[in-house]
Amino acid sequence: MNDQTPILDDQTDDGDEFLPRRELLDRIDAAIEAGDTALLNSLLEPMHGADIADIIERLAPAERRAFLTLYSGEIDGEILSEIDDSIRDEVIEQLPPEVVAEAVREMDSDDVVDLVEDMDEPERQEILAALDATDRAAVQQSLAYPEYSAGRLMQSEVVTAPEHWTVGEAIAFLQSEDWLPEQFYHIVLVDPRRHPIGYVTLGRLLASAHSTTLRDITEDSFRTISAFADEGDVAYVFNQYHLISAPVVDRDDRLVGVITIDDAMSVLDEEHEEDILRLAGVGDESSLNDSVMQTARQRVPWLATNILTAVAAASVIGLFESSIAQLVALAVLMPIVASMGGNAGTQTLTVAVRGLATKGLTKDNSVRVIRREVLVGILNGAIFGLAIGTVTYLWFGNFGLGAVIGLAMIINLTIAALAGILVPLTLEKMGADPALASPTFVTTVTDVVGFFAFLGLATVILL
Repeated sequence: MNDQTPILDDQTDDGDEFLPRRELLDRIDAAIEAGDTALLNSLLEPMHGADIADIIERLAPAERRAFLTLYSGEIDGEILSEIDDSIRDEVIEQLPPEVVAEAVREMDSDDVVDLVEDMDEPERQEILAALDATDRAAVQQSLAYPEYSAGRLMQSEVVTAPEHWTVGEAIAFLQSEDWLPEQFYHIVLVDPRRHPIGYVTLGRLLASAHSTTLRDITEDSFRTISAFADEGDVAYVFNQYHLISAPVVDRDDRLVGVITIDDAMSVLDEEHEEDILRLAGVGDESSLNDSVMQTARQRVPWLATNILTAVAAASVIGLFESSIAQLVALAVLMPIVASMGGNAGTQTLTVAVRGLATKGLTKDNSVRVIRREVLVGILNGAIFGLAIGTVTYLWFGNFGLGAVIGLAMIINLTIAALAGILVPLTLEKMGADPALASPTFVTTVTDVVGFFAFLGLATVILL
């Protein structure tokens, strides 16, 4: 397979760049339908493994089974590691055992860990049996660390050297070894007890005189990561300090592996995706490859939770039933107040959750951010309160009604902004996931406050 010449389209008809061409996808579909193995192989041979994985993910289950029957012999470690977790087990089940074994042997230890960590024990042992003793021990060591930790994220293949070596000695070492990882960026310098004390980039190594000692060309960006650190914190460190790779150490500060930027950025991408899915209330494991029943099962709990918030809002409306009966316009206008409050709360909530995820919102600046959001809520409430108050006066010819909805708008947008920032901060302090629980609380607050402010003011002022 030639991964250096991916077939890409710079003018796709749907506007998505760097995706396989539409014509190519049509030809692949035709080859699958015709059962033409030779044509399918010729179409996919020049493609990058990540593009082939994308094609596998796009296929419907029946088409995917047909594809794997035709192409199973060409599935290698690169393709298997790129396939989305939601269908990877399905793909592995349909591949011949010898193909899976060969693909696993081609993968780095961190990719094997990612492959087997969610498998049942029998399937996991079957995959591990395909590895040689050294690689199997490295994978088992990583699996011993907590889930979502740096120890699960790292690869055990690390290039090390003592600090007293010269550049010439290091280059000779690299040229003589055949076990080196396919991709690495640093030589990690270690002391006799295997404690990492610095690292040297390959670029700096090749640019230095052979007589230069490695300790003289170490990088200032060097820092180690505990194997027990949360992978979200690892992604933050990589992004914050622009790291390319970082050594991973155990509790005794001994080197046990290395994390590279591709894995750190994958975690960062997954964290952002999870936050978006949780904010939308569809579950953090939702995927486009899920079945109808899986998707429905994931969404039912959140919809059930929303029923409780709707009941709370309805109970507030029930308190003012007589007011609504006397002034029917209240029933027409009250959804506007609640809807505007909900949108304002969601805006603030999204900013707050994003700030907490990226560690931009901290205890040090939380008061300033809260003050800003409240002032924004008051300002927006005044602007839209004046606008909807004017529209209400022109619509119903009732100045008092326009004033009431304007005041209710100011109150609800201010409270919405306050809830949007305080709820996630409080949940974070309590150890709960702000992205998962905040939307329900914020929605409840904006609905209840919106209805109560509008109907309460109307009752006091107009009736």
